[in-house]
Amino acid sequence: MPVQPASPATSTNPLSGDGRDSSAPPGASTPAEPAASTALPYAGIRVIEFAHMVMGPTCGMVLADLGAEVIKIEPPGGDSTRHLLGAGSGFFAMFNRNKKSVSLDLATASGKEAALRLIASADVVTENFKTGTMKKLGLDYASLSRLNERLIYVSHKGFLPGPYDHRTALDEVVQMMGGLAYMTGRPGDPLRAGSSVNDIMGGMFGAIGAMAALAQRAVTGKGQEVQAALFENNVFLVAQHMMQFAVTGQPASPMPGRLSAWGIYDVFTVRDGEQVFLAVVSDTQWLQFCKAFALTDWQTDPRLARNNDRVRARDWMMPALREHLARFGALEISAVFEAHGLPFAPITQPEDLFDDPHLLATGGLADMTLPDGRATRVPLLPLTMGKHRPGVRLNPPQPGEHTDDVLAALGYDATEIEAISPVCTRARA
Repeated sequence: MPVQPASPATSTNPLSGDGRDSSAPPGASTPAEPAASTALPYAGIRVIEFAHMVMGPTCGMVLADLGAEVIKIEPPGGDSTRHLLGAGSGFFAMFNRNKKSVSLDLATASGKEAALRLIASADVVTENFKTGTMKKLGLDYASLSRLNERLIYVSHKGFLPGPYDHRTALDEVVQMMGGLAYMTGRPGDPLRAGSSVNDIMGGMFGAIGAMAALAQRAVTGKGQEVQAALFENNVFLVAQHMMQFAVTGQPASPMPGRLSAWGIYDVFTVRDGEQVFLAVVSDTQWLQFCKAFALTDWQTDPRLARNNDRVRARDWMMPALREHLARFGALEISAVFEAHGLPFAPITQPEDLFDDPHLLATGGLADMTLPDGRATRVPLLPLTMGKHRPGVRLNPPQPGEHTDDVLAALGYDATEIEAISPVCTRARA
């Protein structure tokens, strides 16, 4: 079956620019998205995702949450990310909501042809495979832009083109070589951050690049290649410390050993061994703090009159303050800080956030069904649009769950679909 270009139809999103439907052949029908998605900014935009792990799927998730139809291409048997253990066991469930799954074997002629037909109907392609992989498949930007000059192609890599781009990168690799692990750990003990910060943020920059390219295409009519990379993302994260050196001439110290910018900005161990983070970052807050905790002498002590005075006095001030606060309970201290508008925080573990009263009250967690059928809640994008949080329209898909519907919308009949992926583990109605 030859590749056919996208047919004109009904999309009204100006970013798609040509008023077309997301299916290729004339007369084909596309499974309807939930009505709520039509209010989202990227409704009508089709994204084809060739991605696994975290970085690429994060880009697709952001676009999907904002209304795009994201079609995830998985190999027969499914994305290997589905089967990770330990720290990786939440990856697939977190970063693949609001997507459709199509199972294709790209090593076969029929699987590649189906992928090309999908791409011909797409606005955006995203990928995060090792440099050279997509070119070997004939699915690199140079090849695909000849098929669809309006295509926006987002590559998520370890490094932008340059001396390092042949290296294999991981979040931890770039944290170590990019200064973040040095800044996170104690002096002499580099430590990775406690989340996939570069993978997630790198995927977000990929999505930002895709959004910018869509806006530019609406003016020029042309697509382009967008690249985001782990190492460069990490450098952006530590740029504040680079600029600290540029401004002061002094290297930044690791965060646990740094000279604090504020007199009180610390974790305190208080009664019964509980811990709480407390901050006093202005002179007004200092007076409120001293009054609230009966530190009358400190209110008038000239050695503590200004924030910078308190920073210089930390060597003797902090041990005395820790001893003073140790008689109070964490909840008691927190209540006083909250009443006076002072910054504080309990030391919370991630699983505790499922029951966080603020997240529950503000709709920050959405109901979702895991691929194994269990119900859970999942954090949404940390933004509102028109006072609403973009939510979950589609649960993380089963492997190949939408293969039949998506290929049928491209004009394939049931026999052809079965021939393309006869053994894929998709969920059929």
